[in-house]
Amino acid sequence: ASGGSCERPGRRRLRCGGEVMAHLLGAQAIRLEYPNSVVLDSAALGIGEGDRIGVVGRNGGGKSSLLRILAGTLDPTEGLVTRRGGLRIGVLEQDDALDADATVGRALVGEAAEHEWASDPKIRDVIAGLVGDLDWQARVGTLSGGQRRRLGLAALLIGEWDVLMLDEPTNHLDVEGIAWLARHLKNRWPKNVGGLLVVTHDRWFLDEVANSMWEVHDGVVEPFEGGYAAYVLQRVERDRIAAAAESKRQNLMRKELAWLRRGAPARTSKPRFRIEAANRLIADVPPVRDSVKLTRMAVSRLGKDVVDLEDAGVRYGDRDVLREITWRIAPGERTAILGANGAGKSTLLGLVAGSIAPTSGRVKRGKTVRIGILDQQFSALEEIGGDLVRQVLARYKTSYTVGEKEMTPAQLLERLGFSRDCLSSRVCELSGGQRRRLQLLLVLLSEPNVLILDEPSNDVDTDMLAAMEDVLDSWPGTLIVVSHDRYLVERVTDRQYAIFDGRLRHLPGGVDEYLELSDAAKAGSEGGAPKKAAGGSAPKAPGKSVGSAKTGGGSAAERSGAELSGAERRAAEKEVNSIDRRLAKLADKVAQVHARMAEHDQSDYVGLRKHADDLRDLEAEVAELEDRWLELSEKLND
Repeated sequence: ASGGSCERPGRRRLRCGGEVMAHLLGAQAIRLEYPNSVVLDSAALGIGEGDRIGVVGRNGGGKSSLLRILAGTLDPTEGLVTRRGGLRIGVLEQDDALDADATVGRALVGEAAEHEWASDPKIRDVIAGLVGDLDWQARVGTLSGGQRRRLGLAALLIGEWDVLMLDEPTNHLDVEGIAWLARHLKNRWPKNVGGLLVVTHDRWFLDEVANSMWEVHDGVVEPFEGGYAAYVLQRVERDRIAAAAESKRQNLMRKELAWLRRGAPARTSKPRFRIEAANRLIADVPPVRDSVKLTRMAVSRLGKDVVDLEDAGVRYGDRDVLREITWRIAPGERTAILGANGAGKSTLLGLVAGSIAPTSGRVKRGKTVRIGILDQQFSALEEIGGDLVRQVLARYKTSYTVGEKEMTPAQLLERLGFSRDCLSSRVCELSGGQRRRLQLLLVLLSEPNVLILDEPSNDVDTDMLAAMEDVLDSWPGTLIVVSHDRYLVERVTDRQYAIFDGRLRHLPGGVDEYLELSDAAKAGSEGGAPKKAAGGSAPKAPGKSVGSAKTGGGSAAERSGAELSGAERRAAEKEVNSIDRRLAKLADKVAQVHARMAEHDQSDYVGLRKHADDLRDLEAEVAELEDRWLELSEKLND
């Protein structure tokens, strides 16, 4: 693994590559021990100006404890934490310390007069991004858990800090809130200023904000360069090297005598991290799902009719929660439902599952449909809290077919990251993440052919999410997911819909299109009328043409309202051809930089840093050109 920073006792702190970075805080030989376990053992790490670090690891592995030690709210058993003089550290823990009797306004800005905080655009942005829907005169004690979480995060971000430490900041945030928070953190400090340490299972969020990663496991803190995607590649390479080393160690036993007889001198070579090796790891990997095969299997299990919503609506009192919903769910369909908190996502799931009856229209279900639901409340585990896990599993069949493999319930549980030791635990003694795994397993063991997942990423770590996705990849049935976890949504589903103003809208452009529509709706409501787009026409309101899932969102060119004249079309085609040629040249340059990095001495941080900077500049230019190419192509295809 490639470390995100380099520490040498008694020297200035260097980011790998030789760039001198101001030291903010660090830890040496940190050990945290409890009577029954060692959480951290001789951990050494540091945070410098410009570091944006994502922290991952299994639940209970020590991530939150590490943050508290660095923040100074938890004393380590052994070791030393050093901080720069006058360092201002802001901490968001999983439990807030808000005064229940205070008003929302006081919790945010204290006793400051309105003209004092309202004149600061940063404070206005935080308030609008996180708590714009809250009543400033409401007591904190009357707020829901999610509202208090957003309030605590907003109150923290309003302050001025040199280092921010955030423990699960995306909990209780919807997709829009998570996107806003990512933008805020990326723009909060200038480049190479400030430090960020964030614990989260939201992998899209990690890729957006982090420039390095720490993995907390087995008492150590292992650094990786880059965001979550880069971390996964490096970890796979690390595991491949470890497997190769173990194979060599086993072979060495039968060769050791001959080796010693030859008297060969010990030889060492400097390990080199080759980028090409990471590319080779994924070059021959097949698609995560065989969609055609899974759809064929789903049809054989379900038949042609699954669930049809025809002009369905749900009304509570004077409010239409859902209206004019027409959605014909197909066998093997893998769909995500997006929407702000309170938009009606859970109500829509209730319509599909049959737990909520429509007040208008109708819902038709196929005769062979068997629905399994993973809800947020662990309702399936309440009645079996006193049972052992092995007793629960013994009530089901002895074997199940997953993909093309026969597996026992215990093997399925292990595939979901559950250790065999936990089979002897009582259900009520399991952690939140373990209960979520068991809950998913019990839903799968009931052998549904329509699976509904309501916020499945709650209380689980990134490894568990990867294991869950692996199981879902080979599950042949209809899958409907409601989640604010963008990575999970894009990973396990093939299409996305959103609820706007009680209506269902198809999103051909996925989560990005949803965020664009949401921003346009907010801009229209704040300005009194939709703002004009570049082409001179107002953007479509998110609630229009929504009643049927068969009505698409339209192309980007249609949304822009722009039409090209003959001269403009010729100019656009010329620019597209120019971009194609430039991208081909840049691809060659990127390959050359990769080759130079692979051949470079890995102990030469200065040289490696220069290559990394060159690569970053090239990739930025490629991304910019690709965006322009897509924009022009959409216009030309209109």
